[in-house]
Amino acid sequence: MRRAGLRVRVTAGFAAGALTLSALMALVSYQITRGSLLNEREGTAVRAAYYDAAVVRAGLGSVAQPDVAAVLSSLDTGENRRAVLQRGGAWYASKADSGLRETIPAALQQTAGGGRAAVQRVRADGVPTLVVALPLADGDVFYEVDSLQELQHTLGVLTLVLTLVALGTAAIGAALGWYAARYVLRPLTRVVDAAEGIAAGRSDARLDPGGEPELARLSTSFNHMVDELSARNERDRRFAADVSHELRSPLQTLAAAASVLDKRRPQMDPRSATAAGLVTDELSRFQGLVNDLLELARSDRSADRAPVDVAELARQVCRERHTGADIVAVAGPSEVWLVDRRRIAQLLGNLLDNAEAYGGGATAIRLTLDEDRGTLEVDDEGPGVSPDDKPVIFDRFVRGRSAGARAGGDGAGLGLALVAQHAAAHGGTATVLDRPGGGARFRVELVGCRP
Repeated sequence: MRRAGLRVRVTAGFAAGALTLSALMALVSYQITRGSLLNEREGTAVRAAYYDAAVVRAGLGSVAQPDVAAVLSSLDTGENRRAVLQRGGAWYASKADSGLRETIPAALQQTAGGGRAAVQRVRADGVPTLVVALPLADGDVFYEVDSLQELQHTLGVLTLVLTLVALGTAAIGAALGWYAARYVLRPLTRVVDAAEGIAAGRSDARLDPGGEPELARLSTSFNHMVDELSARNERDRRFAADVSHELRSPLQTLAAAASVLDKRRPQMDPRSATAAGLVTDELSRFQGLVNDLLELARSDRSADRAPVDVAELARQVCRERHTGADIVAVAGPSEVWLVDRRRIAQLLGNLLDNAEAYGGGATAIRLTLDEDRGTLEVDDEGPGVSPDDKPVIFDRFVRGRSAGARAGGDGAGLGLALVAQHAAAHGGTATVLDRPGGGARFRVELVGCRP
């Protein structure tokens, strides 16, 4: 299972912390508020019950044969309160309501019958209810049943409000976590950008040690690493250039001598003629390798851009390699691109040579200019590039169908490496795809091509 990213985890942590804290505060607030409201409501109900009990006591004692129902009906109990009187084993109510007696718990009746006032909360028909029992004279007991439905509704609204507040606090916590993670990761993003720039060939990518004091050591170490890497690459480049340059002079001498031997091959015996041909062929291959090494040593320099008719340049490269110029197709508003002519010519030539060597020859060259990005595609009709070779096909000394090939074929495995280097010099990339219908499609994307 893939682990969530740091930003997601920080955001989730802030949200969970905010939700836990707000839920705890909401719970405490609810309990305190609920207790306070219930106590206040109960006190109000008890005071009202004592007042109504005094009215009932006065009404019953004023005459010898009182009208109990009339006395109870004279009470102002409103919509929520109902008065009940237990007198001489009979039950009387201020309002006609069947089942009212069952609302009064037996334990409460026993307590009141013993001459003690009592209060108890019950549920009547699913509604919380408060029952107040007050003993009167001669064994009579006055009960007042007070509905707490309004209070229940108030507590429900309070619960909803506190829940929304808790969720809102969690959302705010998530937003703060996202912002904090983004702020914390911003320096690391700059490190990633600098590393990607270095990987793309920008040796001037550096970090500002003063940007984040906490990361000053990281920035200094990173810049030192880049400096050392750049110095080593420069030494390697200069070594390759120096060696290649020093090899050119003796190679030219050997090539001249081999040319003389090649001209005299008809006068030689078959064995000597074969040896002379092998020497000539290998010297030619060696000269191509040295030239490619020199080109690679110079390829990290910036592109010398100028307006170039890339369509005509592609046709010229095709004619030089005896390939039909009619395979060149242009799409876009202009055939004139802002590129390095020498680099693009060698790039196209290497792709055509690669198609001839491994793909049975190029079948199409497409040139597309879209906005500021130029795209060159070369198709062949060969067996294509295996999935294992695609990630390394543009590495140096990789050629043929196998990424580790070192023998067989005439190339040295530097042609496609030069293609990638020339693409990088234009701020672009080189990739290989499968051509619909079979074969390979080499695509080179260049940046900043609009004149």
